[in-house]
Amino acid sequence: MKQTILFLLAFLCIGCNLNQERQQPFTLQGAWQLSEAEFPAGQTQSFPSEGITYLRIYEGDSTMYQCRLTRSESALVIQPSEISDVKVIDTGDKERLYLEDGDPFPLTILDDSTITIQQGGILYTWRRADEIAKEWKKEICGIISDDLSDDHQGEFHSYILSSKERRQENMIHWFICFSIVITIVVIIAIQAAIVYRREKRKLRFQLQQIQDIQENRPQVVRQAVETMEKEFFASDDYITLQRRIAGGQLLKEQDWLDIEAQLKRVYPAFSSQLHALYPLSELEYQVCMLIKLRIAPTDIASVMARSTSTISTMRSRLYTKVFGRKGGAKEWDEFLQGIGV
Repeated sequence: MKQTILFLLAFLCIGCNLNQERQQPFTLQGAWQLSEAEFPAGQTQSFPSEGITYLRIYEGDSTMYQCRLTRSESALVIQPSEISDVKVIDTGDKERLYLEDGDPFPLTILDDSTITIQQGGILYTWRRADEIAKEWKKEICGIISDDLSDDHQGEFHSYILSSKERRQENMIHWFICFSIVITIVVIIAIQAAIVYRREKRKLRFQLQQIQDIQENRPQVVRQAVETMEKEFFASDDYITLQRRIAGGQLLKEQDWLDIEAQLKRVYPAFSSQLHALYPLSELEYQVCMLIKLRIAPTDIASVMARSTSTISTMRSRLYTKVFGRKGGAKEWDEFLQGIGV
């Protein structure tokens, strides 16, 4: 029973689809090529005749562009002949009333790709030429429209549309687009290189400033800094912090704020100098603060819930990013100990 119902449903669906296909309205849209002309006396002439035929391109069922057409393997030769306003009226079954500039002519649909139109006593058979419409529709309509404009009335011209030239134009267009893309990429690369060099010069200048400050620091200032460092590293606050970290106790946000405040009292320029050299992440900055406070890397790894190798790699990477050359974690630590005052 179930199989019977499924079969009936499938049959109904197929029937509906076929019915929809039959109900699709006929349209002249596209290109039609003259295939045959049957004259009142019974003579017929097939086209192309001596390589010549006629081509019509319809924009919907409203405008018709017609030209004389000669085809070869690599080119089309067209001679514009007319542009007309058209309309198709359904008169039942496969018969239509074809209006061209208001004049009525009988049109018969032989099949999806063939029609006949009787004009001036001659029965013309037209066949679809979709391959022409697909490749040349825009160009042909443009040529006919321009040629039959008011400025060209009374003149007849032939125009050649070459597939070879089309391919050459496409190749030229592709080459131009490719060249533009390459040029843009090169410009971006040059700009990036300029920005990179500018940033490197700026970084070298900042490092040189820090080095000059350290080297030119008066002896009195050096002694004052050493005194402050001794007092700080012997203070109860520092000893308490060191014990908490050595015990592996995780630090909260307020703890980090307190550490930064203590660091600024001894090394007021540490944070500004460090951030001016490189945009540190929060984790990187916290590690740098603990290094500056002479906390052992193993204790830093414990309190940061990271492995010792991760902390070591981070310090090495920071040295490379700031100085532009490879360096070890200890070299980065030595650099940190020299800045901030």
